[in-house]
Amino acid sequence: MSAKAARRAPTMNLKEMVERYAALAGSFGNPVALSAFGLSAEETRNLFSSFDEDYHISRFLHFSRSQGKSYVISEEPVTHLAIDPAIYSIL
Repeated sequence: MSAKAARRAPTMNLKEMVERYAALAGSFGNPVALSAFGLSAEETRNLFSSFDEDYHISRFLHFSRSQGKSYVISEEPVTHLAIDPAIYSIL
């Protein structure tokens, strides 16, 4: 694995990320601060950018910008994530 690929390797898979989101959000569709996932800034950027770049995943993810720590995800500054419950159709 190249150094660049190692930096971009996800720290958790999609199912783990969705489960963590569900625990934090309480209900699908509620925005959760990206900082609440407990990842470093680089891990947050790499993980969520990789999911956002995949059309089959990104259509269920809704990033927004509000109060809180901002991260650059797919070249856009965002603070929060909401996920549609239909994401379970691809898990």
